[in-house]
Amino acid sequence: MAKKTTKKKKTTRRTTTKSSGGSSNTAVSKSRDRETINKIKAMGEAVVKDSLALKEPVVDIPLRTVSNTKYSKKRRILEMGSSKQHRELFNFGMSRKFMQTVLLANGCKDLVEAQKTLSLRGMYYKTLHTIPGTKEKTFDGQDESDPIIEDLEVSLGALREELHVFAKKAGTMVGNITVVDSGDEIDCRRMGSGGYAIPSIVEPGNLQFKKCEAKFVLHVEKNTVWSRFNEDKFWKTHNCILTEGGGQPPRGVRRLLRRLNEELNLPVYCLLDCDPWGHYIYSVIKQGSINLAFESQRMAVPDAKFIGLRASDYERCGLTDDVKITLTDRDITRAKQIAAYPWFREKKDWQREIKKMLSNGFKMEVESLITKDISYVTDTYTPQRLKDKDFLD
Repeated sequence: MAKKTTKKKKTTRRTTTKSSGGSSNTAVSKSRDRETINKIKAMGEAVVKDSLALKEPVVDIPLRTVSNTKYSKKRRILEMGSSKQHRELFNFGMSRKFMQTVLLANGCKDLVEAQKTLSLRGMYYKTLHTIPGTKEKTFDGQDESDPIIEDLEVSLGALREELHVFAKKAGTMVGNITVVDSGDEIDCRRMGSGGYAIPSIVEPGNLQFKKCEAKFVLHVEKNTVWSRFNEDKFWKTHNCILTEGGGQPPRGVRRLLRRLNEELNLPVYCLLDCDPWGHYIYSVIKQGSINLAFESQRMAVPDAKFIGLRASDYERCGLTDDVKITLTDRDITRAKQIAAYPWFREKKDWQREIKKMLSNGFKMEVESLITKDISYVTDTYTPQRLKDKDFLD
């Protein structure tokens, strides 16, 4: 009896090591909030200091451009360069954006201090008003305020989520993991057909991993494919976590994949369409994106692997002409651009893959495997890829 008790205790300790622990993460979150507030205050104080010294107030904004983005071979992620735009108050072409930047920075400071969050839309309305004595509005639309939020992220070195601003939720998860979401325990094994909606903010202070038995993460491109895997209980049969991002995965999904890989040591496999857009989605998950190059170290998953769909699957799986979708001129141009990415250019497997797709002259969706059998993708295709370790890296 004593031996059984000892074994049980060991299992409990092993599970706990995969937990992120509630109280410590709350402390980390408050610490980050203080850092964020201090960064915003420093920006404001610099503007005041210049003004009192009769100097032109300037805010430096790192450029989110291709030319200011570089690929680190060592870290295998995209990184932002050092080029910046000097946003000047007395420059007629920049004064409006300068004002908007300071206005939104102050709005974010209010949010963090109040320990509240707002959507991008809510933030637009929070800072929207007519300037006294004029008919001029601070923003003509949300399409003006959203880019300023991104500017603040890169200039402050803080994720949007650390500014307490979130985007629309888009992404789902199910599988052998229990999480604590804002104090509520969520068992992702018992989420029915809809799954657990991945929140926009998935930082440790908001989302903790309490218990995880899964051996890997399978990320699929769309909800339609995710639903097939969920209905067939693929996650249960193969002991994994199943996620989807509604096409191009939003930041919350990408950040979650990074945390699952980094903190729980779970391999991440991607099942995406055989087209330039599926290839690009994989690239963003693996190396990061230009807009968020400054935060690739927290969002990219350099070890992510591409399972498929592959250009050779048309012959390998015995698919019919019905699944062919002719490549457009735009598809062809995009495919060549992706092949020229530094992180794909030197990989022979990826060069062969893209060349094969272009020579085929058509693209395919993961759903095309349904023509073989309704559950072919869950019963045969994916298990075989996993068994053979047949991936593109």
